[in-house]
Amino acid sequence: MAFVFTDDNFDDTALKGGVSVVDCWAEWCGPCRLIAPIIDDLAHEYDGKVTIGKLDIDQNDKVSIRYNIRSIPTVLIFKDGELVDKHVGLTTKAALESKIKTHLN
Repeated sequence: MAFVFTDDNFDDTALKGGVSVVDCWAEWCGPCRLIAPIIDDLAHEYDGKVTIGKLDIDQNDKVSIRYNIRSIPTVLIFKDGELVDKHVGLTTKAALESKIKTHLN
């Protein structure tokens, strides 16, 4: 199961170091529902290596504003606390996994 990011825990989890993947989504977003199983699969496969989770933008506007989230789904990838990649829109598991592997090295 993917981690649940919030405005309150974001800095201590997504920005703590290592690689973090944040899926910015909302309940009403159809493409977000399509990418959700991909995020859950990646969270399971990379458990202990990468922090992978979801951020509900309707409930967590501080992070949404900070990273200028205007369209969803948006996937943010952080490495050692810095935003290193951003993907807006629906994507494949292979594409996300490729981005994760790039930043793990």
